[in-house]
Amino acid sequence: MALLNVNPTRMALMDLKGRSKSAKRGHKLLKDKQDGLMQQFLSIIKEAKDLRTTVEDQLGNVFQKFLLASAWMSDAKMENALSSPQAKIELEVETKNVMSVKIPLFSIKKTGNIKAYGMAGTNALLDEAVEALENLFEILVNLAQIEKQAEAMAIELETTRRRVNALEHKMIPDLDQTVKYIKMKLDESERAGIIATMRIKASLEEQERLENTA
Repeated sequence: MALLNVNPTRMALMDLKGRSKSAKRGHKLLKDKQDGLMQQFLSIIKEAKDLRTTVEDQLGNVFQKFLLASAWMSDAKMENALSSPQAKIELEVETKNVMSVKIPLFSIKKTGNIKAYGMAGTNALLDEAVEALENLFEILVNLAQIEKQAEAMAIELETTRRRVNALEHKMIPDLDQTVKYIKMKLDESERAGIIATMRIKASLEEQERLENTA
């Protein structure tokens, strides 16, 4: 704690009391925001963890299907079948405000057919592999969205935490300590004024007494 560099006057005292009240109200609001952000963050982290597990499982499944398909097809036929894709995917990004945090929302627009190859020279195993990969891509985009949201939440959470700590451990204690110091100084000045007034009064009374006995 440190005393603020202000003159110990009643005007300064009123100003500091107002600032202290505002700081404490701001601290409560930020603390509530921090708690809300933490709940949101933990929820997103859990969702991302579950989704990543799904991606890892399905990615292994996709590789396995492509291996099975390639076992029944020559490398040349596999390359020829996948060399001229007709499907097109567009990714649109929007933002949503959640507790003052802008989080991304991804949406996919697909056109064309991912299975652009003919039936000759291919097999059902390749169809299954390509379809599994298409489904996995959508999950990957969803995972990227969730992890980006978690990143934005983490940045805002850290910023809010620092503000809460600055108010709680620096600004509010400094304001309260300075208010206490000014009150003490004003009380001392008031007591000194009362004592001086009493001395003057006693001196006048003594002077009046001496004049009356003269």
